[in-house]
Amino acid sequence: MLLKDKKVIILIEEMFNVFEFWYPYYRLKEEGVEVTVVGSGSAEVYTGKPGTQAKADVSADQVSAEEFDGIIIPGGYAPDMMRRYPAMINLVKDIFNAGKPVAAICHAGWMLVSAGILSGKRATSFFAIKDDLINAGAQWVDQEVVVDENLITSRVPDDLPAFMKAVIKMLQ
Repeated sequence: MLLKDKKVIILIEEMFNVFEFWYPYYRLKEEGVEVTVVGSGSAEVYTGKPGTQAKADVSADQVSAEEFDGIIIPGGYAPDMMRRYPAMINLVKDIFNAGKPVAAICHAGWMLVSAGILSGKRATSFFAIKDDLINAGAQWVDQEVVVDENLITSRVPDDLPAFMKAVIKMLQ
């Protein structure tokens, strides 16, 4: 249990990608990380695509960045919902500004755009939101995982093994 003293948030909202939520959730648990699922507060249970459900432990306005060692943002269409809630955006921004790991996969780059943390950063994402990241000031690259200081990004579910290796390494 290499990371038993670590606490990490995984964000959740409607239409989350089930692989990008559950793979990091169980991989972190495997390492001994205390995982807290944080939702927007719009529901207690969120439905992912294609229908898997997950329950939030708390809402974003009930936690603060100081309590955690990092944050993971799954993709799917959930990030488009997440960024409608200032408390979720502020949580990402505060963790990033504290120098703690912020990990985003697939469409989760939308949350990085809304948090205003991409200027001058190398990042990747699902190709369809490439322009959004570039317009937010990122240098977009097509790689399975990109690490730029405390920012970790990946493109698609197939990148999850490399993504989680980078997350775990940064949490050590």
